[in-house]
Amino acid sequence: MILKRDSWIVRGILILAIVAFVGGSLAFVFSGPRNRASGGPASTAQTATPEEQRAELEGRANGYALVLEREPNNQAALLGLVEARLALEDLPGVVEPLQKLAELNPAQPDYAVLLAQTKQQLGDLEGAAQVYRSVLTTNPGNMNALEGMVALLINQQRPQAAVGLLQDTLTTAEQANQIQPGSIDTTSVKLLLGQVYVEQERFQDAIAIYDEAIAAAAAQGEVQPDFRPTLAKALVLQRLGRMEEAQPLFDNALTMAPAEFKDSIEQLMSGNAADADATTIESAPLDAEAPVTPAAESEAESVPAE
Repeated sequence: MILKRDSWIVRGILILAIVAFVGGSLAFVFSGPRNRASGGPASTAQTATPEEQRAELEGRANGYALVLEREPNNQAALLGLVEARLALEDLPGVVEPLQKLAELNPAQPDYAVLLAQTKQQLGDLEGAAQVYRSVLTTNPGNMNALEGMVALLINQQRPQAAVGLLQDTLTTAEQANQIQPGSIDTTSVKLLLGQVYVEQERFQDAIAIYDEAIAAAAAQGEVQPDFRPTLAKALVLQRLGRMEEAQPLFDNALTMAPAEFKDSIEQLMSGNAADADATTIESAPLDAEAPVTPAAESEAESVPAE
């Protein structure tokens, strides 16, 4: 999503940075236990015709809508309605239930971020920006919101505003982390800032911010330091054709990285970023659950399809 969709470094770094380390996936909204249960609608849908599948989804959406007429705050039904309408490719129909979920869960910014992303995809850029700003006011280190806001600013040809947002976030990080430790992941913010610099072809600025992140990671004295800044710098040097400098960094990143990311790094080393993208996404942890109580989940499962 972030910046240019065909950007080489987006595929290489931000997938690793945001999905793998921040745990920023919003897939939990669409992958609840209802869809994973054996013998459920997902298994029968495999043998249904497209028309039958659509009819089943429409019936499910209507059933959730009926529940919400009686219980407008039923979060399981709201989630079910979001799932069904997304499956029907009814993106405008997702906005209202997501708005309600965001209102009902002010301490859970993922719903608000997904709402902003939906508005952004629908072309409501001002609406998306308002939601992102609201999230960042209370959660300045939310990487999904930062990534979305940066993408929005870049798409509006406002790269300096994106740089300013990220620099301001880094400026306030020390104080914010003293109040709430770990609330702003400065390494991830620096990686995102470096990405913006790369998009502007400000390669020396990107290398400088990556060097800063590499030094900070080493200073933490961890047994397995964060490999992302090292890999990011290697990719910039690779793009600049400075392979003699890039190769040792690739090797270091490969040594430091968890096992599940080594194949992706090797593909990036060879310049095969597209394959690295797919591998990394598939291996990233995407199993977070939505905040649905068992009782609410049971009630939503019993919603009749019309």
